[in-house]
Amino acid sequence: MGVATSSSQMESSPCNLLSVKVIRMKNLRKADLLTQSDCYVSLWLPTAAIKKVQTKTDKNSKDPVWNETFNFRIQSQVKNILELKVCDEDEHTPDDHLLTVFFDVSKIQLGETVRLNFQVNPQGKEELEVEFTMESSPDLPENIATNGVLVAREVACLDVQVNDGRLKNESAERKFVLTVEGSYEGTQNLTLGSWICPASPAAFHYIKYNQSELGIALPSRRQLSTSSSPDESESLTLPLNSLPIQDKVTIGEIRTFDLNVKTKQWTQGLFNSSRNLDVRLGFDLCTEEQNFLKYRKKVVAAALKKVLHLEEDLQDHEVPVVAVSTTGSGIRALTAMYGSILGLQKLNVLDCVSYITGSSGTTWTIANLYEDDDWSHNDLGDRIVEARKQASKSKMSAFSLENLRNYHKELSQRTQAGYKTSFIDLWGLMVESMLNDGTDDHKLSDQQHAVNWGQNPLPIYLALNVKDNITTKDFREWVEFTPYEVGFPKYGAFIRAEHFGSEFFMGRLMKKLPESRICFMQGMWSSVFSKNLLDAWHAADNSEDFWHRWTQERVKEIEEEPDLPEKPHEMATCMYTPAGGVSNALRNVLTDRPAVSKYHNFLRGFQMHNEYTQHEQFSKWKDTVLDCMPNQLRHTEEHLELVDTAFFFDTSCPPLMRPERKVDVILHLNFSEGSQTMPLDRASKYFSEQGIPFPKPELNEEEGKNLKECYIFEDAENSGAPILLYFPLVNDSFQRYIAPGVERSAAEMELGKVDVSSLSSPYSSRNVALKEDDFNKLLKLANYNIQNSENMILQALHAAVKRRKQFPSQAQSSS
Repeated sequence: MGVATSSSQMESSPCNLLSVKVIRMKNLRKADLLTQSDCYVSLWLPTAAIKKVQTKTDKNSKDPVWNETFNFRIQSQVKNILELKVCDEDEHTPDDHLLTVFFDVSKIQLGETVRLNFQVNPQGKEELEVEFTMESSPDLPENIATNGVLVAREVACLDVQVNDGRLKNESAERKFVLTVEGSYEGTQNLTLGSWICPASPAAFHYIKYNQSELGIALPSRRQLSTSSSPDESESLTLPLNSLPIQDKVTIGEIRTFDLNVKTKQWTQGLFNSSRNLDVRLGFDLCTEEQNFLKYRKKVVAAALKKVLHLEEDLQDHEVPVVAVSTTGSGIRALTAMYGSILGLQKLNVLDCVSYITGSSGTTWTIANLYEDDDWSHNDLGDRIVEARKQASKSKMSAFSLENLRNYHKELSQRTQAGYKTSFIDLWGLMVESMLNDGTDDHKLSDQQHAVNWGQNPLPIYLALNVKDNITTKDFREWVEFTPYEVGFPKYGAFIRAEHFGSEFFMGRLMKKLPESRICFMQGMWSSVFSKNLLDAWHAADNSEDFWHRWTQERVKEIEEEPDLPEKPHEMATCMYTPAGGVSNALRNVLTDRPAVSKYHNFLRGFQMHNEYTQHEQFSKWKDTVLDCMPNQLRHTEEHLELVDTAFFFDTSCPPLMRPERKVDVILHLNFSEGSQTMPLDRASKYFSEQGIPFPKPELNEEEGKNLKECYIFEDAENSGAPILLYFPLVNDSFQRYIAPGVERSAAEMELGKVDVSSLSSPYSSRNVALKEDDFNKLLKLANYNIQNSENMILQALHAAVKRRKQFPSQAQSSS
C-alpha cells in the first residue's frame, strides 16, 4: 500500500511469527552500590500481546545469561515496537527498573535469523544480546482496514457460559470474575444461583490474532461447598488462540458448575461486508462537508460579485475559500466576536466566508449564533441585546445552592448514562448558567440545520488531546469539531458528531451514549482549569528552561551490532533510562493537571501502520517526541483527555490549514489579552516547523509598538499559502472616529476611550462579567475596526479571485 493513501481500504494481510531469544547481558550496571543485580528481562509487544512475559532471574551477576525464547504472532502491516525492560529483582521492595530498549521488529526480514548486540552503554561496554527470527505464519491472512496511518484489525467474539452442574438445588450465589485484557469489555462478572440457570453468557470482543487470554476467578470454596473449609479462591487462565472458531469447548466440570467457551467471527461487527466502519478512516472531507461547500460556493460567488463589483459571474473554480479564525479570552472574546461579526455583516463580506473557527471564549459566541438556522442573514440586534444582558448580569446565581443541586443532579445522570465526569463538566454547567437564563438543550449536531444548504459559514471548534503528567508542549494532538464530524486530522480518523462520547472499539460503535448538550462541549473548549504548572510557565516564557529539562523523558538512540539495512519507515532503536525518585516526584507535581475533560476514546483498539511516520498527512501534524513512539499513543486508552487549545498557542487556525479545505484567505481576529502579536508569531513559527504553507508576519519594531487595526500578509513565492488579514484588538483611530471617516465631536471623545490592554482594563480574561457600558464600548470598537479595514479586506478578496483565475486547477498543498 502506498503511504499517501487518503482513504481506508479493506485488504487481506498475512501475519508473521516472531521469535525472540533473550541470550545475555555483559557488564550489567549495578542497581545499588552494595551488590550485583539480580537481573531479569521483561518483554512487551503490545500490538501482539497485552500481557508481558519475562525471563527467569539470574542472581548476583554482572554478566547474566538467560537463553530463553518467546514467540509472538504479529501483523505485518502494523508498527510493532518490542520493549525489552531490564530489571533488578528485589525481595522486599519494588523491583528496580534499570533501562528499556525499544526495537522496531520490522528491521528483521522474513525468513532470517539475526543476533543483535544492543550497545546500551558503550563506555562501560554494557550490551544486551538478543536473537530474532521472523517466519511466515500458517494462519490464514488477516482482514484489515487501513488508511496508511491507522490499522483496524480483525475482531473475534468470545462467549462464556456457566451452567449449573451436579448440585442443582444449591441456593448460594456463586460469582465468577471473567477478564480478557485488551478486549472492549475488559472484565465482567457472572453470578450463578438456583434462580439463574443457566446464567446469561458473557461476551468479549478482542483482536482475533492477538495472544489474548481469558482469566477466570472462580468462586471460593466456601461458596461451592457446604463444608467449613477455609475460604480459598482459585483461578484459571485460558489462551484464546488455542480455541477453535465456532466450536463450544467445555473447560471442565468443576464441582457444581460447567464452564463452556466459544469463539466466533464477529459477523455483526467490524468486517461484515455489508457495513462500513463507524470511524471514518480517510483524510478527505466528509461527504456532508463537500456538499456544504458546493452550496456555499454559490452564496460566496454572488456575494463576491456584489462587493467586488465584478462584471461577470465567477466560475466554480474561481471562487476562493475565505475563513474567519479567532482566538479566545473569555467574556472579552465573546463580546469582541459579536462586534467583528456585525462589522463583516455590514460590509456584506459575511456571505463571502465559508468557515468560522473558534477556541475558548469565541466558541460561546459561535454556538449561540448557530442556534438560528439563518443567523448570518438576520438582524443580529436581538442576539447582541441578549448577549449584553447575560454578560452584565451578576454571576453569583451560578453558585447558588439551587443551581449547585441541579448541577449535581445532571452530573449524576451523565455518569449513569456512561460518561466519565470531571470538574470541567461542572464548569460547562456554570458557563451555561452565566450565559443563559435557563437550560440550553442545543447540541453540536443540531447545527447541521444551519449549514446544510450553505446558508451560513461552517463552524469548526478546536481542542487539544493531551496526556496527564506530560506538558502540552511535549504532547498534544489537534481535535476538530464540526456539526458533521469530530476527529483527528493527524490520524485521518473521524466520527459523526452525534456519536462523540459514545464507546468504540476497533472502529465500531459499541455503545451509543446520548449526545452531550452544547454546554458540556463549551466547558471542554474553554477548559481554563486544565493547565498544569509547566503549561503556565511556558505561557509566560516560551524558552527552554530548567524545569522542562528535569521533566522530559530520558530517551536516546543507541547502536546495535551488526548494523542492519535501513528503510525510511523503520524507527531507530532507542533506550529509556528512568529518572530518579526526586525527578519523578518533581515531574508529577509540575505536570499534574487539576482537571481535564474526559470522553470515550473513539480510536481505542486501532494500531499504527508500519509506515505511518512516512505518511504525508500524518507528517503535517507530527510535532512531538511521542509521535515516534507508537506504544505511547492513545489507541489503548479508554478515554481522551481534552483541553483548551490556548495551552499550546491561542489560535484556531489549524483546521483551516488542512489542504483538503483549500483556504485562500484567513481573516484572523485576535481577541487575546497581552501581546497582540504573540498568537500570530507562534502560529507562524509552528506552521513553518511543520512545513505547512503560511505567510510570515513581518512587522518592524515601530509597527509592533503602535499596532493598527489590520495587516495583510502574503507569501508571494508560495501560492499555496493563504492570504492572511490580521486584526489585533487595538484602540487606534477609534479614539478619533465614531465611524470610518466620521470624526468624533468633543462630547463623543470619552466614548472612544476603550482600555483593552492595561492591567486595570475591565476586559481581563479573569472577569466573567462586563458592565453594559463596557460591553457596548468593546462591541463598537471591534465593529469599527472591521469596517475601517474595508479596503484591505476587499484587496485580499480581489487578490484571491485573481489567484484562483491564474491557477484554476491548483489544489493547495502542504509544501
